Parts: sequence; C-alpha cells; structure tokens
Amino acid sequence: MKKIIILLSVFAASFVAVSCDSYLDIEPEGKIIPKTVDDYRKVLTTAYSIYPQHKSLTSLRTDEVFLDEESVDFASYREVAMWKDTNLDQSTTPFQWQAFYEVIFYTNQIINEGQDTMETSSDKNQLLAEAYALRAYAYFDLINLYGKPYNVSTADSDKGVPLNLSLDLEKTLAPSTVGEIYSQIHKDLEASASLMVLDQQALGINYRFSKIALASFNAKVDLYQQNWDSALNNANLALSINSNLIDLNSNKVLPNRYDSTESIMALDYNFTSALQSSTFASDELINSYDQENDLRFSVYFESNDNKYKILKGGSSDFKSTFRTTELYFIKAEALLKLNRLDEAKSTLNSVLKNRYTTEG
Repeated sequence: MKKIIILLSVFAASFVAVSCDSYLDIEPEGKIIPKTVDDYRKVLTTAYSIYPQHKSLTSLRTDEVFLDEESVDFASYREVAMWKDTNLDQSTTPFQWQAFYEVIFYTNQIINEGQDTMETSSDKNQLLAEAYALRAYAYFDLINLYGKPYNVSTADSDKGVPLNLSLDLEKTLAPSTVGEIYSQIHKDLEASASLMVLDQQALGINYRFSKIALASFNAKVDLYQQNWDSALNNANLALSINSNLIDLNSNKVLPNRYDSTESIMALDYNFTSALQSSTFASDELINSYDQENDLRFSVYFESNDNKYKILKGGSSDFKSTFRTTELYFIKAEALLKLNRLDEAKSTLNSVLKNRYTTEG
C-alpha cells in the first residue's frame, strides 16, 4: 500500500506541475512521458521545488534553539525536539523520508530516459549535469540524516539507506552500506562534472547546480570523508569563481540571503517561518558571541522579552545551500589537517576581518 501511495503521489505531483502547460504527450498506456529538453527541465524544476526542508527540522535537535511552549506550532515540533521518531502524534511534523525518494525518482527519470529522448545540445548537458548533482545531493543528505557518519574503516559494513537508480517503484530495496552510498555520490558527481556547462546560475534561478556549486558540494563531501587534499582543491576551485565576502563593518546585509554576493546555491530552506516564530535562540548560542565586537550578533538576532529571535531565516529569501563563507572554513580546516597552520590562520582571518570590528 505504501508503494502505491508513493507512486500515486509522484504522478500527482507531476500532473500538478504540468497541468497549466499541455507540453507533454499522453501515450496510449496513459503515461505522461517527457521528451524534449523543455519537458525535462520542468521535471527537474519539480524535483528542485519539492526538496525536503529537513535541515530546518534538525535545528530543533541542536543546542542552538529551544521551542516556545506558547507558540501555535508547539505541538507540531514538540516530538521532533524530543528526538521521538516512532509512534508520533498526528500533529507532529515528520522528517521527509518519502520526499527524498520522490526527488530521486525525478532525477532517475531524467538520467535514465532523458539521455535517449533529448536532442544533443549544451542545454541537454546542463540539465543532465544538474540531475546527477541533485541525485548525489539527495543521497548525501539521506545518508547523513539516517546513516552513520562516514568512517573509512567501517563504511563498507555500516548500514546506510536504500539505493535506487531505476524507475521501478515496486522494487524491494535493502539498505546499502555507507560506503556504497558515498561511492554512488562520487559517481554522480563525476558524471555531473563531465557535463556541466554553466559556471554560475543567474540570480533567481540560483537554486540550480552549476560548476561553482558542484565544486562546493565536492569540497563538502571531501570534508565529511576527511579527504583533506581534495577538499582543499575543490574549495580553491569554487573560490576561484566567487570569493566574495560581505563586510559587516560597512554592510548589514545578512550573508545567507539568496541574493547575497556570498551566495553560491540557494536550494535549502534552512529555517522556516513556522520554526522562526516557534523558537528562540538558546543561551548557549547567544553566549558564544562576543556581543561587543562580533558584528554578526546585531544582524543575526533580535531581542524579544529577554529572549532572542533568530533572524537568519523565516522566508525564501534566506534559502542557502552553499556560500563562500563555508568554503573559507572548509579550506581553513583542510589546511590545518595538512599541518599548514599559517595558511589556515590566514584563510580564517579573511572571514573574521569581515565579521568583527577591528578591535575584535
């Protein structure tokens, strides 16, 4: 029954996404089958649009926020904050396991069928590159949400998540290992790199993958696997395309906005409006800031009845997947692990001088 529900939901989402544009042929079997680059772009746009908001939910399981018990959405998030994952109340907002596999279904459709039906062009290559990258990103999030952290000595035996590269929704899938998932992530990233056309996406569609987003993603995967040389190389590659940092000494724009000069890719909704209105910053988070010299404090937080609201979220303007600040931090950590301490300090200070007062 669950498979039928998933199947119906996928086709329903497809129908909703295209109902206003009769751009697809309806085949005799009753299947809606895309054929052109424009067709598959709409399929991929649907995949991007339904990407889970799991990172917003996971914030409730950190020491950075606490729930407002008087908020209207308290019941929706109470059990998430309690780390309760079974026998949930009907009002509880669940993690979106199914949505990940719906995204993967769409990318599988583009990769498995689109290569044969789309005419050869740079647009086709770009589309396929994004599909490979998005599938890799979905599995990266899945394995780090539901699997064990990558450990080179145990990855080939640690339980991961089911791996499905086909369009068969009736297939029974056993969990693959953590090592197998990371191996597939690298295969997809290599396929994406061989096809990617655009260095960067235009503002407004920068939720899509590009060369700089792909390099940033590679750097993050390398970081998680502790491949320090590769992490450094990929961080440098991305920074060669965009190394901008917002200087809070002269500019009070929040760096994590989708239209910030630091933005590389803006797909993830990291802190939804419902969670922003339902939480306060924890004392641990507030006390970690030098409130006098750290310029981030006044733009990241707002005082509210002796508590603090977090301003880095609450609308789609704050969607953020990769940005330059993270690349500097990845680069600094890689340099540190490679025993290049002076370079690590210099890299870190490149960020700090834009976030602190001169005295700080």
